[in-house]
Amino acid sequence: MAHSVIFSPNAPAPIGPYSQAVQAGDTVYVSGQIPLDATGQMVGDGDVVAETHQVMRNLQAVLEAAGLTLANVVKCSIFVKDLHNFGRINDVYGSYFGADYAPARETVEVTRLPKDVQVEISCIAVR
Repeated sequence: MAHSVIFSPNAPAPIGPYSQAVQAGDTVYVSGQIPLDATGQMVGDGDVVAETHQVMRNLQAVLEAAGLTLANVVKCSIFVKDLHNFGRINDVYGSYFGADYAPARETVEVTRLPKDVQVEISCIAVR
């Protein structure tokens, strides 16, 4: 099956050998987003709420480049450095998804994330 690369100038460029997102058929796989802005500057300075908002804005920007919105998201994976921050991350995350289209998801605590951020989120969306 052929696939196409999705790129948004409104989200940070990949910092390794991967794409912001890849579309295969009607499905878009968005790579994990961390709290970098489109210029590659870190956002939040350790504030997990600010970091999570930036991650969600990055996801929105990549989805928009694919012609989609958060309403198209069917699955999210959330990686956190400290599960004690789950409530704050969940509050921010929940402000971006309506109850009528909240995706499936998992949240996993990990030892370390790229650039030592506190949260990374990836998603899968369907056209």
